[in-house]
Amino acid sequence: MQVILRSDVSGLGLRGDIVDVADGHARNFLFPKGHAIKASPGAIEQAAKMRASRDARDHESREAATAVASTLVPQTITITAKASPEGKLFGSIHAAEVADAVQEQTGIEIDRKEIEIDGVKTTGSHTATASLHRDVSFPITIEVVAAE
Repeated sequence: MQVILRSDVSGLGLRGDIVDVADGHARNFLFPKGHAIKASPGAIEQAAKMRASRDARDHESREAATAVASTLVPQTITITAKASPEGKLFGSIHAAEVADAVQEQTGIEIDRKEIEIDGVKTTGSHTATASLHRDVSFPITIEVVAAE
């Protein structure tokens, strides 16, 4: 059965896509949850409009993510943490601390869920990866210094 997706469905497609699915999947899951409608000639035209608006929003968010990346890549974000004289941290640096430091030092707000970092446990230079868009991910250089 051909259906038009009304929302993004993981493993199936994005909003506005026309996809073939099993009849039972459509009747028992997609239609009751409002994720899809049956494909008809009028609905196919509506799907084209949904895809166009999705593509426009996607282009805008990609451009915004690229602008943020071009600003953050050349910068080094400094984070101060308590550490032993040998440089070992009492605790670790996580994505939330990186997001807060980026906000404080650059004014750019990044959600902690968009930052991927392994728990940093030593002072020095480290790298985190920010994924602001599915096509745009970039490194953030972090310098961890001991608090005095």
